[in-house]
Amino acid sequence: MGVEGKHGSRLGCIVLLFTSCLSFQTNLPIIPVTRSGWRSRSSSSSWQSERPPPSSSSSSSSPRPIRRSVRNYLVPYDPSSSAYNLSDNMSNGTSSNLYSSNDANNISINDSIENSSSNNFVQDKTSTYTLGISRHFFEEMEERSGKDYRWIKPLTKPVSQVMIHDIQRRSKCYVSDWTDGFKNMKKVIPAVLFLYFACLSPAISFGTIASQITNDSIGVVEFLLSAGCSGMVYSVICGQPMAFIAPTGLTLAFISGLFRFCTLKGLPFFPVYSWVGLWASFFFTFLGLGGSSQLIRYCTRFTDEIFNALLSVTFIYEAVVSIRRNFEEADPHNLTTPFVALAMAYTTYRATDKAASFESSKFLDQRIRRFVKNFGPVIIFCAMSGLNCLPSFDKFHIRTLSVPDTFQLAGGRNFVVAINSIPNKVKLLCSLPAVLLTALFFMDQNISVRVVNNPDNKLKKGAAYNLDMVALGLITGVLSVLGLPWMCGATVQSMNHVKALTDSVYNAETGETEIVDVTETRLTGFLVHAMIAGSLLLLPLVRLIPIPVVSGVFLFLGRKLMKGNSFLQRIRDTFVEKKRLLEDNPIRMLGRKRTALFTIIQSLCLMGLWAFKQNPSTAIFFPSAIGMLMVIRIFVLPKIFDEEELVELGDPTPNLHLSDGVI
Repeated sequence: MGVEGKHGSRLGCIVLLFTSCLSFQTNLPIIPVTRSGWRSRSSSSSWQSERPPPSSSSSSSSPRPIRRSVRNYLVPYDPSSSAYNLSDNMSNGTSSNLYSSNDANNISINDSIENSSSNNFVQDKTSTYTLGISRHFFEEMEERSGKDYRWIKPLTKPVSQVMIHDIQRRSKCYVSDWTDGFKNMKKVIPAVLFLYFACLSPAISFGTIASQITNDSIGVVEFLLSAGCSGMVYSVICGQPMAFIAPTGLTLAFISGLFRFCTLKGLPFFPVYSWVGLWASFFFTFLGLGGSSQLIRYCTRFTDEIFNALLSVTFIYEAVVSIRRNFEEADPHNLTTPFVALAMAYTTYRATDKAASFESSKFLDQRIRRFVKNFGPVIIFCAMSGLNCLPSFDKFHIRTLSVPDTFQLAGGRNFVVAINSIPNKVKLLCSLPAVLLTALFFMDQNISVRVVNNPDNKLKKGAAYNLDMVALGLITGVLSVLGLPWMCGATVQSMNHVKALTDSVYNAETGETEIVDVTETRLTGFLVHAMIAGSLLLLPLVRLIPIPVVSGVFLFLGRKLMKGNSFLQRIRDTFVEKKRLLEDNPIRMLGRKRTALFTIIQSLCLMGLWAFKQNPSTAIFFPSAIGMLMVIRIFVLPKIFDEEELVELGDPTPNLHLSDGVI
């Protein structure tokens, strides 16, 4: 690159940065600039609508480098206007084609605004102008270079405008988010009690596991404190209160990999942990402000099903490992204790599963069935824990949760981490694993929230993905400074939250349960996590909970997550006689071979993710493996299946032209 081109490029970047800051400060939206014959701002047509053919004058002229003025990207904002025509605001002599050169590399941006003879642009002193790289810029770039720039569409808006959309969408119903909960206390109270144990069990279990893999650096107390306080804050400031954040197996795998890396390199764990979290907080908050959550639309049902299957397998695997540990540690000549623990885990699982589905039973009346559904899991959990306290069970020596007698952090450390105890070079290098952690948060958080916002759940108050990301980013920064475990979107707990607040009826004609209404409130999330934080004051009681009972809850949560997963259903349907399948089953529509091929690809992806997650040397890079699922779906599957087959399989190509806030 020549000197002139280099300095011109730098000046252009400076002008873009300066004017973008002006746009941010004035909170002005980016106007989709259009020219004659293109769609207007109010048009519902897609972004890449059909364009008019290039004029003959431009085609006959010789190729020449084009110096575009910044004025060409400035558009007067008139909310009352239904169209924004680029040709009305350009100087005389501007061609209808934006570029007349055949070389896209010759495009540059002038650093000065030229004098214009257009009265609209010069004399209208009251017009407000805003700048951004408008969509027509990428349209022309696509047209000229043959490359796809649609992925960058969500990033072409000012930061403030993206957040304003989410805030405006949710602020209208913020008060009702609280009042609706108080109006439906009969539904809220049983939901809070059930969700308390459903959220407490993973926090305690992951805390117990983390204590083992981090040499007691992070334990149960840290997980309870982090889950409770961060959940309360998230329920207040998030966009979608029906989604919960909680400790997840994927986050725990990353923490485990980071601890092993620090041990291998001889680095202090907590300072490195804090800086990785601070960098991830910065990246994730920036992505939320920039509206990047819309990029999750590239994550289709193909990825969702594998991701949810991985979560389900993780829950079941942890439960099985916990049960198996009883047999490994028992005396080979006396296996009474492990078999009693196995019986307690299985009883907890089966009883909880039966109670949760009792509402669709034909026994008793509807009020009793609903009471059993709402309070049954809580009663079973308490009953099994109380059973282990009986004197007759003392001889079995069933293991209970390992928590300290008093509230103190592991190792008696301070609440605030000494983040300046490592060299500046290490602080900067912490940004590299932070990128991986950000990718994990981006996938886990947005997939969990999108599952909650699924139209099948019939939520009415709207989504706010970017606001959710900013809320989680800020919470992550505080947790990192305090050395507390990170929280992220929890699919299982979130879906249990939605289902616990859902009114449904059984349709005898279709044989399915239909949703009637959902109480969308922040009250349940706040109360559940307040009770989790309050559990720190009841540590002696928490110590009475048997580990097999927690394992049974894990089995229930993992099995419940399997329901409705088309990927797992297709595995089962592979062995079912074809005539016994429903009419719209992919096997009947496409044949068993094509459906089996799609299922095998998903199975291989799931096994690859599991191997990546379980390998200690690759666990820290696990988030990048999740991102590869989207790459496989966008670039590999279309070469194996045509679009009609993908539609029949329930995984159509994502619509890249959805409106803001719709994912």
